[in-house]
Amino acid sequence: RTQHPGAQIINAYGPTESTVNITDHRLDGTEEGPVPIGRPFANTQVYVLDSALRPVPPGTTGELYLAGEQLARGYLGRPALTAERFTANPHSSTPGARMYRTG
Repeated sequence: RTQHPGAQIINAYGPTESTVNITDHRLDGTEEGPVPIGRPFANTQVYVLDSALRPVPPGTTGELYLAGEQLARGYLGRPALTAERFTANPHSSTPGARMYRTG
């Protein structure tokens, strides 16, 4: 919690595989408790999925997947790791769409 009420704080989240920032949450300095990672930027999707890649209900443990325009193509010179982490996106109607499994 900040000691500066009225200050605008932005919690930005995103791994390098998604051009660093993929979500943000703006705080006004008066919030208490855990800070959410926020909502995805335009042309970006964020999913919390189970092991069968199905969305989980809010508050349920799952794995975070990122998708959209900001996603990298994969890891240079590491095809096995790319195949493991960058998977087909079953939640997109765009042919060839992929998503990144954050781990």
